Amino acid sequence: MNLAKLAEHFGDDDKARAFLEKMRWPDGPICPHCGVIGESYRLEPKPNGETHVRKGVWKCGKCREQFSVTVGTIFEDSHIPLHKWLLAIHLLCASKKGMSAHQLHRMLGVTYKTAWFMAHRIRHAMKQEPLSSKLKGTVEADETYVGGKVKGRGVYAGRQNKSPVVSLVQRRGQVRSFHVEQVTAKNLRPILKEHVHAWSNLMTDDSAVYSVLGKKFAASSSAASLECITMSASSTFTAT
Repeated sequence: MNLAKLAEHFGDDDKARAFLEKMRWPDGPICPHCGVIGESYRLEPKPNGETHVRKGVWKCGKCREQFSVTVGTIFEDSHIPLHKWLLAIHLLCASKKGMSAHQLHRMLGVTYKTAWFMAHRIRHAMKQEPLSSKLKGTVEADETYVGGKVKGRGVYAGRQNKSPVVSLVQRRGQVRSFHVEQVTAKNLRPILKEHVHAWSNLMTDDSAVYSVLGKKFAASSSAASLECITMSASSTFTAT
């Protein structure tokens, strides 16, 4: 979903809350206090004004505690509109060149301090489970060079002014990218060890850098062999 459609569908907090509830509670609301599923009901303010209930508040039919979909998330205890949180997450994840707090501040119409706070909370959440788990199954590894182009120089000479970025892609799963000083086995070894499960299939190109590193995994193949491998490659490794 692009930014235009995201803004259209989640342009206010009511739509954003409904989307978050559907994503977080596909089988019905879950009470964060007692863990009961599907026995909570939404609280609505009475017409006569006797009760003042915030939108999105639920009450558990078992433990009688109140909660909302933001409890236990990075949105909890935040006065920032929920739809701006969702827009910020999209911008941070969809931007190929990264997203600074200054850019979030300009695009979301919030203060720089608020944008800085949101960016740090979102990045912190990305380091937690399940996002922090090692990549499994079939994992493709490749590198690219990011930066300015030097006129009148060859491709390899131009790389001297660019920064190498290595990306790990789990098929039907996550993508993780890392800036490295040089694309060498010494620099890539700790990255692969920390982020890729040893029982995974490592798919790479014909670079000699990966030929040595690939021996540490259950199976390793070059890009030329990708066509011969089916999406049922999970049968060649044991998940933990």
